[in-house]
Amino acid sequence: MPKRILPLSDKQISKAKSSGKDYALRDGGGLYLVVTPTGGKLWRLDYRFAGKRLTLSMGAYPTLSLAEAREKRGTAKKQILSNIDPNTVKKAERMATTVKNTFEAVAREWHLKFCGTWTEDHAERKLTRLTKYIFTQVGCMDVNGITAQELLAALSKISSPDIMHRVRYDCVQVMRYAIATGRASRNIAEDLRGTLPPVKGGHHAAITDPTELGVLYSAINEYTGSVLTKCALKLQVLLFVRPTELRMMKWSEIDGHLWSIPADRMKMKLPHVVPLCSQAMACLDELRHITGKGKLVFPSQLTAGRPMSENTVNTALRRMGYSKEEVTGHGFRATARTILDEVLHVRVDLIEHQLAHSVRDTNGRAYNRTSFIPERILMMQQWGDYLDELAAYPICTVQPAPVSELTRTPKSASRRTMPDSPS
Repeated sequence: MPKRILPLSDKQISKAKSSGKDYALRDGGGLYLVVTPTGGKLWRLDYRFAGKRLTLSMGAYPTLSLAEAREKRGTAKKQILSNIDPNTVKKAERMATTVKNTFEAVAREWHLKFCGTWTEDHAERKLTRLTKYIFTQVGCMDVNGITAQELLAALSKISSPDIMHRVRYDCVQVMRYAIATGRASRNIAEDLRGTLPPVKGGHHAAITDPTELGVLYSAINEYTGSVLTKCALKLQVLLFVRPTELRMMKWSEIDGHLWSIPADRMKMKLPHVVPLCSQAMACLDELRHITGKGKLVFPSQLTAGRPMSENTVNTALRRMGYSKEEVTGHGFRATARTILDEVLHVRVDLIEHQLAHSVRDTNGRAYNRTSFIPERILMMQQWGDYLDELAAYPICTVQPAPVSELTRTPKSASRRTMPDSPS
């Protein structure tokens, strides 16, 4: 007659101490707890299937409680009665989980979730880069098991530093999504910040994705540093002028809702007019109480007669957690240029003129500084309103308000009259 096995109790399990070798505490029905020399407590189930004695590893105590282990024993017994091997079921479940949690699977899920917030071309470029450079290297790995060294090795195969940085930032976004959905515990792409070769020359780093811009602009609205710095950040996004033009802004140059910048401060050495939307006016009204008695809108904190440091905006962005490979103050010009064109569908010649680029009409004549002021006023207000919408709903797709007929024109026509201009 087989020896009767008394069921285990939680008290008995918790009091079990390690010894010099493994030993088992049996609960009956093939279920037992292995106590290891290091103090680990592991659930096992012995069973027979197809004439063979097999063992199923079920998990560790106390993560898997006594009651849960008995429940899993019951499930395994039912599978055996149905001529199903519990180990085969376990392997299939593990495989399904692994496939769902690979870097490629998570990245494609992230891309599908947010691609509606990007332009079609932008979404395609992101997926193409990940497919070409990352999926082929680490795509099949568990997203929580990839090391920073393995991702760095994949990125190092990219010959262009600019693309390398863009792909790393895409990986940062994928890993943030993996963490948010409970499939990763650490953003290994963030760990690579500062390890990639710098981009020499070329374009200034810029955010051109509306969702990411919404998150950034919302963070700027909540910035807890100095009022001058916060307003400089907001105006840099709202007005997309060159950083030097902004930090040297003078109160005498502002007339109502227009800011006139003299030629000697402009890159093209031509005077420039910047319409001020209501959001920009709100910033200036706040600043007027602080610096309105002086000449400069943004004076240095050390010397009132000098403008704030050229590094103020970029330093604030770094403190907010954005690297120089992700965004710069100058990069907001590219941000506005891209989104006004591709998302809000504003006439390209109006955008280029507002950027103070060299713009000529179909007859080759250069527009003067006061060209299309009414249309540009509407465009700048639309831009300010759009930023507010993005900040209010940073993770949603913001549907832009209809563009005024003053700013709408077939893109094909506007592009034919617009030569490429450097920032």
